[in-house]
Amino acid sequence: MVIRRIGKKVYYADGKRITEKEALSQGGDKWYKGTIAYGILDAHNKAKPTEKGGKLRITFDCMASHDITYVGIIQTAKASGLKKFPIPYVLTNCHNSLCAVGGTINEDDHNFGYSAVKKYGGIYVPAHQGVIHSYMRERMAGCGKMILGSDSHTRYGALGTMAIGEGGGELVKQLLCKTYDIKYPEVIGVELVGKPKKGVGPQDVALTIIKETFACGFVKNKVMEFFGSGIKNLPVEYRNGIDVMTTETTCLSSIWETDEKVREYLEEHGRESDYRKLERGNRVCYDGLIKVNLSEVEPMIALPFHPSNAYTIRELKENPYEILSKVEEAGNKLLKKGKLKLTDKIIDGKIRVDQAIIAGCAGGTYDNLAEAEEILTQNGGVDGRISMSVYPGSQPIFADLAKKGIIAGFLKAGVNVKTAFCGPCFGAGDVPANNGLSIRHTTRNFESREGSKPGEGQLACVALMDARSIAATAANGGFLTAATEIDYKKKIKPFVYDGSIYEKRVTDCFGKGDENEPLVYGPNIADWPEMPSLGKNIIMKMAAVIEDPVTTTDELIPSGETSSYRSNPMRLAEFTLSRKRPDYVGNAKKIAEEGKLFTEEYKNAAIIAGAEGETETGSVIYAVKPGDGSAREQAASCQRVLGGIANIAREYATKRYRSNLINWGMIPFIYDGDFKFTTDDIIVIKDVKRIFDEKQIEAIVVRGGKGNRITLKMDDVTDEERKIIEAGCLINRNRAE
Repeated sequence: MVIRRIGKKVYYADGKRITEKEALSQGGDKWYKGTIAYGILDAHNKAKPTEKGGKLRITFDCMASHDITYVGIIQTAKASGLKKFPIPYVLTNCHNSLCAVGGTINEDDHNFGYSAVKKYGGIYVPAHQGVIHSYMRERMAGCGKMILGSDSHTRYGALGTMAIGEGGGELVKQLLCKTYDIKYPEVIGVELVGKPKKGVGPQDVALTIIKETFACGFVKNKVMEFFGSGIKNLPVEYRNGIDVMTTETTCLSSIWETDEKVREYLEEHGRESDYRKLERGNRVCYDGLIKVNLSEVEPMIALPFHPSNAYTIRELKENPYEILSKVEEAGNKLLKKGKLKLTDKIIDGKIRVDQAIIAGCAGGTYDNLAEAEEILTQNGGVDGRISMSVYPGSQPIFADLAKKGIIAGFLKAGVNVKTAFCGPCFGAGDVPANNGLSIRHTTRNFESREGSKPGEGQLACVALMDARSIAATAANGGFLTAATEIDYKKKIKPFVYDGSIYEKRVTDCFGKGDENEPLVYGPNIADWPEMPSLGKNIIMKMAAVIEDPVTTTDELIPSGETSSYRSNPMRLAEFTLSRKRPDYVGNAKKIAEEGKLFTEEYKNAAIIAGAEGETETGSVIYAVKPGDGSAREQAASCQRVLGGIANIAREYATKRYRSNLINWGMIPFIYDGDFKFTTDDIIVIKDVKRIFDEKQIEAIVVRGGKGNRITLKMDDVTDEERKIIEAGCLINRNRAE
């Protein structure tokens, strides 16, 4: 069996599994302290003792943001009294690097970031030097550390670092010397055994794990701890490639055992002092187990519209019409006009793709690119009918590929070689044609994430694959091919890191900020608008109802060209839900105006609910499971600046989206009843602050002049989170303090 899940506590004594009865007779209820995760969390927890089910107050060793998120974070912290960065804070410029949309505004953001580094004492990585996670692996991650990033793929577990991707509000708290407050998370063991076959890469292993864990929520908001005899068979960059994709399981963080290979990696990068051996204790308890036999993993493909929609390439080739028809059906539900056709990619029983990309923190590693080049050059290069581009993850990777002739090999093979850039991951680079099929070794393939606009009849498809099988496909005329199906000699030379590349370009001012340095603003960089505190009673009008099983962050606020406006809260807000509910922005603005006027409709609703008096009005959205994917706080802040008060959901897809709602003063309601909401429903809640203590509250849904009683619930919030919601947002809370 390739992969197996065990959904109960698993106990180990001296490296061997034992029964629960045996473990409990030896004090097994405390064996959670034997995990690697426990040791790191305990070392960073200010709320001692660190206990299972207890509260943690975490301080991080360093942080990272890119040029879609850092302006808003710094603006928020500045409004809250920021004087200096208390820990190393890395600002990379890898998302809006091309400066291709919106005139000067992207480079204006970069200038702002540089000035903030000079003023507050941070680390500035210019555009094209390194994508955020490649740089953090090379320069900042280390054994036993914790790193917080405003990007969901903040994962450095294979280097012994517990890293977490969160919304900007959580980074603001760290900048203001506050803590990251969570309950002690469950820890799921991931045991790796065996050795991958030649042609099987890290993306294949990652997609196998994601397919097994995402839909059932097996590791949601938990820590994945990798161990086992199979780890020694994986190069460090291979481990990094698996690790970065754990985000797509919706886990909270990840951590791996470390060994001599990790020490060698850190030594090569001039940081051997950041190494220490991390291993489990003699007595260990996990809250569940995933066992992966690496020897049996096959080349995989994740079809639209999620990394968990994964099949073996063999299975897809055996059933192309059946499987691709399902994707067509899902795609056509998204289109307002036009039609998606994928089965026309099947030619004489074979599937032909249009585009191939290897890029970013997942694909752009030295090992992936070097092996892909070997496959291409040994098999005739890229067929002219398919376009192929590669993006090394950093300039040091690019430089060593060039020194070894690998860049020249790509060029001779017909591949476009580009600089470090995250664009293919989120729709700002290499957007495929309408009805196009693109295979990519990147991180995500959510609907429209590659840049499509279904509302305008445009829809393309991205399938995730490993770099090795992408190269094999490109060399086989663009016909889908697993790397295990072709012949090639694997003879990769070791990577040689040259840190002088960064020394010439990166500005490191940590601990050397000058408060007299002015922040440099461009015309698109705007302050946050004022936001009201939570009223005694609230009246919310429904601005959008989303019944889809999952709503991604990209659907709440689209990625791609809209990212250029992320430094201007009101302008960005114009794109909120634009690809999912195009009428949302108009509805929210209308609701905000009606609330100011407190129209007869609102007055009548207040009377029906018995909630006359001090009342806050605004909009609300309902979604079944919102917030899968990106950590971008703008998914919540855009709703807030348009007058949003709350979300109502069956559940929240990720902790980070729920945190974003809270940090922007919005209540994360949960509703598990049978009432069907419609747009324009008015929801009235009397004495709303009772929900913080009682965890549920009666709400009156007014429709057609009649009131319907429902019960809204809310999971626990910390005392600090309660104060943030009551204040109206994190900025208000910090100002008051």
